[in-house]
Amino acid sequence: MDIRKESLKKHEEWGGKIEIVTRCPINTREELSLAYTPGVAEPCLEIQKHPEKSYELTRRHNLVAVITDGTAVLGLGDIGPEAGMPVMEGKCALFKAFADVDAFPICVKSKDVDEIVRTIQLISGSFGGINLEDISAPRCFEIERKLKEVCDIPVFHDDQHGTAIVVAAALINALKVVGKKMESVKIVINGAGSAGIAIARHLLNMGVRHLTMVDRFGIIASDMDGLNEAHQEIAKVTNLSCQHGVLADAMAGADVFIGVSAPNIVSREMVASMAPDAIVFPMANPTPEIMPDEALAAGARVVGTGRSDFPNQINNVLAFPGIFRGALDCRASCINEEMKVATSYALAALIPDAELNEQNIIAPALDKRVAKTVAEAVVLAAKKTGVARI
Repeated sequence: MDIRKESLKKHEEWGGKIEIVTRCPINTREELSLAYTPGVAEPCLEIQKHPEKSYELTRRHNLVAVITDGTAVLGLGDIGPEAGMPVMEGKCALFKAFADVDAFPICVKSKDVDEIVRTIQLISGSFGGINLEDISAPRCFEIERKLKEVCDIPVFHDDQHGTAIVVAAALINALKVVGKKMESVKIVINGAGSAGIAIARHLLNMGVRHLTMVDRFGIIASDMDGLNEAHQEIAKVTNLSCQHGVLADAMAGADVFIGVSAPNIVSREMVASMAPDAIVFPMANPTPEIMPDEALAAGARVVGTGRSDFPNQINNVLAFPGIFRGALDCRASCINEEMKVATSYALAALIPDAELNEQNIIAPALDKRVAKTVAEAVVLAAKKTGVARI
């Protein structure tokens, strides 16, 4: 099957991947009066007196906005908000299918940070959570930061944190397979955009000590000129030896390579230069930084990609549905670092130590246990950190 051609055909056939359905019957005059006027005035007045009752008397308690500006859509780049709609609809479909979360796609026609933030703030009272999607770096960092300051519901940029959470879960188990420790391994991340920087911050938060970031211009070091604000901040906590050079230099002797960058930029020689029992996660889609068979032939012990046709698929769908399910269930005010760490460990624990091996380090995307397990971990962490409101 030619997936691309078949998908286009199916999208035309479907006419959209989501739809609105009613939860109340409207077949009689009495049912109409209860669902709409005059009966609907009573819940309106209750919410006016007690705004928090919007969670009880409307669908807000289970509703997430999936929002993009269309500037970094699925590896396609800045294709515009309308062109991003199929991806946003797909995200909403995954929310429903995996965690029974209702989600609504919103594509904002603006590239102005403050305009986007204000737009989302103004509609936030209709939702229980905000999932930012496919917004280019470094604007995505500022948009998320500003939204967290003005919204009292969870704001989560999945390209950043969903990716980081699942990478960390896969790494926890990969390290068990090769017998290495998080705090002692040398990690190289290629690609210092939204995903790469979020992965770095999450791994540092989980105990990683030796981490080097590489971008198109080479190894990121704190003494470099011309770094943008996001690169300046990550340079303060990575590459502590202030190494300079290119990707090949960074990978020499490294225990772990994580790629969120571009296709075919890692060679066999670069993998062969890594430490014994190397872990390689080339996650560029659809073509990874190095194909798994090439990495394995060069000496890698464990390989994971973003693709479903290879073992160890590192897929965001393992994280975001369950994270929002948990956040909505406890009416969390935010999704904090402790909740993210708890999610990584919960995902890793789905594979018992006895079942871990080079080709089995992360649960498959369609594993029905995932969302429930993640949601439970999120609720527990939210309550421990005081951000749960019920």
